[in-house]
Amino acid sequence: MQAILHGFLLALGLILPLGAQNVFVFNQGANHKKLRTAIPVVITAGLSDTFLILLAVLGVSLILMTMPTLQLIIYIIGFIFLLYMAWSLWREQPTQLKEQGSMSAKKQIGFALSVSLLNPHAIMDTIGVIGTSATIYEGGDKILFTISTIVVSWLWFIFLAVCGRMLGSIDKTGKYILILNKFSSIIVLIVSAIILKNIIDLIF
Repeated sequence: MQAILHGFLLALGLILPLGAQNVFVFNQGANHKKLRTAIPVVITAGLSDTFLILLAVLGVSLILMTMPTLQLIIYIIGFIFLLYMAWSLWREQPTQLKEQGSMSAKKQIGFALSVSLLNPHAIMDTIGVIGTSATIYEGGDKILFTISTIVVSWLWFIFLAVCGRMLGSIDKTGKYILILNKFSSIIVLIVSAIILKNIIDLIF
């Protein structure tokens, strides 16, 4: 029970703060007329977090983060992708006003991967916090700790998508969703700026 509770509270504390990943999942829930069309973003975000958590618990991610060149490549790709994502979100129209405003499954997956796997904060949270915390457990307790953190991620992304869809269903004019799209774009730009700073630090 200690391992499960520890994993649950730790993951909840890390995932609750506002960030590009959370905003994007909520945004897609709001921008689609039906919740099922936003399922790709939920699954992608959940699998991405699962992947990062497993790497952190197994210690693989610590090895990867000792390679500055690899970090630089990941950050540069992430920076470019997030700039494109911010531009797309800024221009995106709510589905109530313009049907083609909702992202395709392919675009949802691509953007969700970028805000999940190329986000330095997400990487450092899993490596520095979850990975480090997992070292105090062994055997079955470590497995329960890991499963607990993964379950929190999945439940949280489902919750965000559902809340987003609820907003979309009551916002008949699309005014609030339009504001949400602009806000989402600004959040992604802020994350991009943080990544740019990391790129500059790695180069100089």
